[in-house]
Amino acid sequence: MTSPVPGSVPAAAYSALFADFSLDVTAKELGGLEPARGVIPAGTAVHLAFPESADLTEQVSAARAIKAAGFRPEPIIAARRLRSAGMLREYLAALRAAGAGESVLVVGGDPAQPQGPYPDAAAVIGSGLLEGHGVRQASIAGHPGGHPAVADDALWAALAGKTAALGRRGLDGSVVTQFGFDPVRVLTWLAEVRARGIGLPVRVGVPGPATVRRLLAIASRCGVAVSASAAEEYGFSLTDLTGTPGPDRFIQTLASGYAPRLHGEVRLHFNTFGGFAATAEWISKFRDWPVATDDAPIGSIRGITTTG
Repeated sequence: MTSPVPGSVPAAAYSALFADFSLDVTAKELGGLEPARGVIPAGTAVHLAFPESADLTEQVSAARAIKAAGFRPEPIIAARRLRSAGMLREYLAALRAAGAGESVLVVGGDPAQPQGPYPDAAAVIGSGLLEGHGVRQASIAGHPGGHPAVADDALWAALAGKTAALGRRGLDGSVVTQFGFDPVRVLTWLAEVRARGIGLPVRVGVPGPATVRRLLAIASRCGVAVSASAAEEYGFSLTDLTGTPGPDRFIQTLASGYAPRLHGEVRLHFNTFGGFAATAEWISKFRDWPVATDDAPIGSIRGITTTG
């Protein structure tokens, strides 16, 4: 795992990453769904955020809107935001009645202390309530960049535990990663995921186009480290908050280092920090980008490992 890749983007790898991508949206940003219908394939998975002030009626209405727009709703369930098992049952039952509850993303959530009986995602999965209410597929979170409040050993143990819990409950699963700015670090993490025997498909979180100021603010809030070198490779400077960079360079480098035998099944998940419609428009322009050919030079790319 030492040979650097050439300065080109393999077409097959680029296309594979963009196949069956997903996006996210909040209940307050549903206005972007309609403009996106013409540029995002029908059936694309759309994660529905579960904010601190989440109202279940509003959340279910948003899930219906996602489905009505022709997309596949994948509501997020934040374990530590659930005040009771009854709240989880109510939400799952309402999603099922709306035809929007077959796929969910289960995360720990932001609160340092649980607001109810679920301290983490594994507890929600292990409760049996998901499959009992018609859930067939549950995604879980991964952290290639680490977590400021959790040691790496604990993160790996949690990922293994959640994966095992999915298997015990008979649920199909996948991993959706926290967004970041360093694709080389993501590739290294993916290789370790497979080396640890975790074979779930992985969606790599990437920011949609957004202002530098907004990217840095969200990164700070989410505990995502942004080094000067990673920012430069991504396409912005920590000392210049102007501009609206997209993830094109990140995805190029990811594709250049992606080796299915080493990294397994990998797709993209777009965090729509600049808005759902704006991210959808960016995807429509770049998913079939002409530079994504086997011989197309893209300039200097850092050495990344592909042997395996």
